[in-house]
Amino acid sequence: MSTKNKILDAAELLFADKGFNGTSLREITGLATVNLAAVNYHFGSKKELIKAVMSRYMDELSPRLESALSQLCERDDKPTLHEVFSAFIEPLLYLNQYRENGTSTFLQLLGRGYTDSQGFLRWFLTTQYPNVFSNFTEAVHKAYPELSAEEMFWRLHFTMGTIVFTMSSSDALIDIAANDFNREVDISGVIEKVIPYVAAGVAAPIAFK
Repeated sequence: MSTKNKILDAAELLFADKGFNGTSLREITGLATVNLAAVNYHFGSKKELIKAVMSRYMDELSPRLESALSQLCERDDKPTLHEVFSAFIEPLLYLNQYRENGTSTFLQLLGRGYTDSQGFLRWFLTTQYPNVFSNFTEAVHKAYPELSAEEMFWRLHFTMGTIVFTMSSSDALIDIAANDFNREVDISGVIEKVIPYVAAGVAAPIAFK
């Protein structure tokens, strides 16, 4: 394995587990068994390393997600919000083929970008992968045209909060499902459980003042 990939793999594991703010470069180099100079040589800074970790996943996810969402946008009939959010399932689960536990790891990393207040990461994702966000916004608008841009912002923000909390506690949820309800649930099952919930939240009636 190349030094660069060793650093990326170590950073990915630590960022997902401890967060971006809670992980030091020395911890990453220790796990990767490389020296600090190697991080500076390949990435230049911690911020660039974070971007590189996310790009490995986004480069695989974005074309599949763009395609799934664009198909909804091009339909003659109006899609439901459940269909819009369900478009994420197959692209997200593909990440398990790309990397072991890839789906869960990516969603945890994405959540860290919000809980760790990594504003530069959100800017990087929206500018580097604009079609994902524009196609998603267009699909939501097509499904619920009465939703204003401001109301859409709030509802998608609440949706992200739900996803972040769910994925950060996915292991515990899987254990509870097995112990309390005798249900064998994997990460795909967790995603399928949360989609109707967030779709219904975004689809809630608009409260007029």
